[in-house]
Amino acid sequence: MECLTNEYLEALNTLGASGDATIDYIFQMCVAFLSDLAKLIGISYEEINIWIFIVIWPILTVYLIARNFFLKRKVKLLT
Repeated sequence: MECLTNEYLEALNTLGASGDATIDYIFQMCVAFLSDLAKLIGISYEEINIWIFIVIWPILTVYLIARNFFLKRKVKLLT
């Protein structure tokens, strides 16, 4: 992790250490992945976080809950 850019370091400093080395490692790898993805798309790390966790995830969650509800109702009607 010696070759981290300033963007990585800024993103890594957004959350304190959890006290668990495994959790911290996974977090650091996710930050590195999101930073690279943001750079590839041409947006900032903060913007990609907003798109994923404020826009995409809630929409996907609502969709999956609704789909589950309709599929359960369909199974109930078939049995």
